[in-house]
Amino acid sequence: MVGRRDGSLMRYNVQWIRRSRITVAIAIGILLGCVFAFLFPHGFFGSYPQIHGRRAGKASFQVGSSPCELPERINMLKSESVSLSQKNSELEKQLRELTEKLRFAEQAKDQAEKQVEVLGGKHKAGPLGTVKSLRTNPTVVPDESVNPRLAMILEKVAVQRELIVALANSNVKEMLEVWFTNIKRVGIPNYLVVALDDKIANFCNSKDVPVYKRDPDEVIDSVAKTGGNHAVSGLKFRILREFLQLGYSVLLSDVDIVYLQNPFNHLYRDSDVESMTDGHNNMTAYGYNDVFDEPAMGWARYAHTMRIWVFNSGFFYIRPTIPSIELLDRVAGRLSRENAWDQAVFNEELFFPSHPGYDGLHASKRTMDFYLFMNSKVLFKTVRKDKKLSKFKPVIIHVNYHPDKLSRMIAVVDFYVNRDLNALKRFPDGSDW
Repeated sequence: MVGRRDGSLMRYNVQWIRRSRITVAIAIGILLGCVFAFLFPHGFFGSYPQIHGRRAGKASFQVGSSPCELPERINMLKSESVSLSQKNSELEKQLRELTEKLRFAEQAKDQAEKQVEVLGGKHKAGPLGTVKSLRTNPTVVPDESVNPRLAMILEKVAVQRELIVALANSNVKEMLEVWFTNIKRVGIPNYLVVALDDKIANFCNSKDVPVYKRDPDEVIDSVAKTGGNHAVSGLKFRILREFLQLGYSVLLSDVDIVYLQNPFNHLYRDSDVESMTDGHNNMTAYGYNDVFDEPAMGWARYAHTMRIWVFNSGFFYIRPTIPSIELLDRVAGRLSRENAWDQAVFNEELFFPSHPGYDGLHASKRTMDFYLFMNSKVLFKTVRKDKKLSKFKPVIIHVNYHPDKLSRMIAVVDFYVNRDLNALKRFPDGSDW
């Protein structure tokens, strides 16, 4: 009996000890839980109340939003859409600019490689048809001491060290306004007006147009204030010299020109001078074999001549090279000594070859596409009457063949920009003297 009682008592003690341990463990667990709950109110591993808050907010919007909040949300989304659209437009513009810079850099690299190849030393001639001579002369070293004030202006205005330059006095104020209005509309940033009097300088400043007023110069100022179109046109060869000395390429422009595209996207830049033509078809613009007939010579009555219609001195691209500067010096020098038309002198110096008593200018030249860089003879005599050609959009229209310049410029804008198909019809092909 005693043995049984002792065994039962022992089993009871063991069970009680086990239960006590479980109870203690539970108590310890509860105690630790309380401690952790106090020390870590958001959980032992941390929680993210801001995320919960967003979720809660989103849920509250979806479930408990008032009708007034929905239009606000829609307006906010519309505003974000407009903002994204604007950013997309800016990115597209930047992409176009980068593409143009890349194309310009590749063009410059190609020209530099050709210069190194030709100027790097003596070379043997390659196989038939593989030899190419140098066309692009190296540029001069920029000299800012020539005109520090102009150098500062050009640094701000020019893009890739090139810009459009126009000379103007008060006599051409109305045409000048049409000129720069269309330049702005196209989005050309690199242009500059050389003001030949204070009125034009003030006018440009009032219209937020980049302008440069030269320092006083007796010879230039006397012509600038009272001179007509031809006299003012002759000044540009003297004034442009400083631009080239400073190391900038210039697209010289008269003010009787309407810009419809950015001309810098259509230049080759492989010659000293790249000019628009007064020609009106492939033959006259790019050259042809003209046969002169003299019957008295009998068997030798036919003499072959090479002809090309002149470059237009009112719109040409000139690079800062030694031949280019020599061209400006030659033309300016002759115009100061002779009573001559600047365009005639410009072409004579470009094209006349060396001969006894005369050393010709060794400058490379290129004729621009006469449908892209169009004169007013091509427009009024041919293009406006042709359904296919009239749909083509030129880069510029130069109203050089007609004296009623302003009215024709406005009509050109109406035709190409405002799409008034009747805008050009009232004008004759030529001019009424």
